[in-house]
Amino acid sequence: MMKSIQRRRGSMSFAEKLSRLGTRLHDREWRRYGATLLLGKVAGVGSALLIMAAVTGVFFAKVLAADTVLKAADIVNPVNTAWTLIAAFLVFGMQVGFTMLEAGFCRSRETVNVLMECIVDTCLCGLLFYAIGFAFMFSHGNGFIGYHWFFLQGVPETYETTGVAFLAVWIFQFAFADTCSTITSGAMIGRTGFIGDLLYSLGVSGFIYPIIGHWAWGPDGFLATMGSAGNFLPSLGTNFHDFAGSTVVHTIGGMVALAGAIVLGPRLGRKFKRDGGGPMLPHDLTIAACGGLLLWFGWYGFNPGSTLSAMDISGIGRVSANTTLAACAAGLTAMICAYIASKKWDVGFTVNGFLAGLVAITCPCYWVSPTGAIILGAIAGVVVYLGVELLEWLRIDDPIGAVPVHGICGIWGTLSLGFFASGQYGVTGPTGPDNSAPLTGLFYGGGFTVLKAQFVGSAIVTVATFSVAMLLMWLVNLTGTLRVSKEGELYGIDLHEHGISAYPEYVISSLPSSGGSPRD
Repeated sequence: MMKSIQRRRGSMSFAEKLSRLGTRLHDREWRRYGATLLLGKVAGVGSALLIMAAVTGVFFAKVLAADTVLKAADIVNPVNTAWTLIAAFLVFGMQVGFTMLEAGFCRSRETVNVLMECIVDTCLCGLLFYAIGFAFMFSHGNGFIGYHWFFLQGVPETYETTGVAFLAVWIFQFAFADTCSTITSGAMIGRTGFIGDLLYSLGVSGFIYPIIGHWAWGPDGFLATMGSAGNFLPSLGTNFHDFAGSTVVHTIGGMVALAGAIVLGPRLGRKFKRDGGGPMLPHDLTIAACGGLLLWFGWYGFNPGSTLSAMDISGIGRVSANTTLAACAAGLTAMICAYIASKKWDVGFTVNGFLAGLVAITCPCYWVSPTGAIILGAIAGVVVYLGVELLEWLRIDDPIGAVPVHGICGIWGTLSLGFFASGQYGVTGPTGPDNSAPLTGLFYGGGFTVLKAQFVGSAIVTVATFSVAMLLMWLVNLTGTLRVSKEGELYGIDLHEHGISAYPEYVISSLPSSGGSPRD
């Protein structure tokens, strides 16, 4: 019977249902039941809507309000930001490599001094780059200097149009600045007073590197805008290019190192080849070689990370491959050059060789082909060998080869773009590459346009850096703090400046000189 009732109800027409509703409305109890049911449903729906409105107001109102005035520069790309931070950590890890390289190539009595200088330079550079360095280098100003964002105040959400969070760009560029400062100390090992090191580091990290770097990398630097109408040398037709810093980081660091080595003079007891002597031997080539390899590893943040874009997949891959191939070729050619001269397989020249290739490829890494990277890297290996021999002939004491590796090969790498730019690649970008206006070098039918721009930019930065650095080192030297005393250097700079040897178990420092400690 129940099934028949259900079938009958299911088969009722609309008119029958309407008639049934009219009949029920005459029933007082049914009307009370219907009203209660209707009010309950209305109250339930209303409560749900009130809860949704309250949650939205508390948690999402600000976001939705901001969306109405959201600017493109405020949108942080999480993928590109993460890529930039990973690259920054790799570049910062190069400080371990620099410390090991310098400590290995120096004498044992100078090791603690190297460790201390590398660590303190990093700390000092970080604070200076926070306070003034980033502002001078990367903020808007004029063609020579930026003058916004001091102490990182008033900064936007992202840097320019990169889509990368502003502070992620800051930490990436701080690691670059720290690299430049560390390059400088390598040529001044063994005779630089610690106070003098602090003074010149203040000048390099706070002023020389960021201000001169602004010329090439600042948003309105005169080399960055060179070659266009209304800017510096419009007749050139192109601006200066330095993808990851052969000039901005390495040439600047190398030229400051050269100025420091000249003003300091050689270490006591250093006798050059033309005087019947030779370089002072490194005390730990194991540490030096491992430090060099760590630098190579860190370079995969240095060069590919300079895209600031994980979306430019082809660019990252090409830069990584070019970086590897240039280093490999340079290490082998430097080794061969050293063997031809000495008939020995020299590990020191081999390490500095692959570092020279890394420095050289840093500028053109985005715009050259793998074959071009091998050729320019192979030339860099020869250049670094000749550079070391040149400094030896000039009687300039550079214990780790900072000037040939970073200064001279930085210049070569910058110029090499004018020869080897393949005419296939333009610029990287936050969403991918833009190859609509590729760079073309002399060997690929592009003429001298790019080469002339590279020569002008490199020459200006090199001469300006060396001139200002010579003035800085001369002023620091006037304070009497740049070089340790003769007694302190004879006694051993580790004990004299820091009161401890790096290797106490070897008892290498108790009797370094007949005069004893000048503090006794």
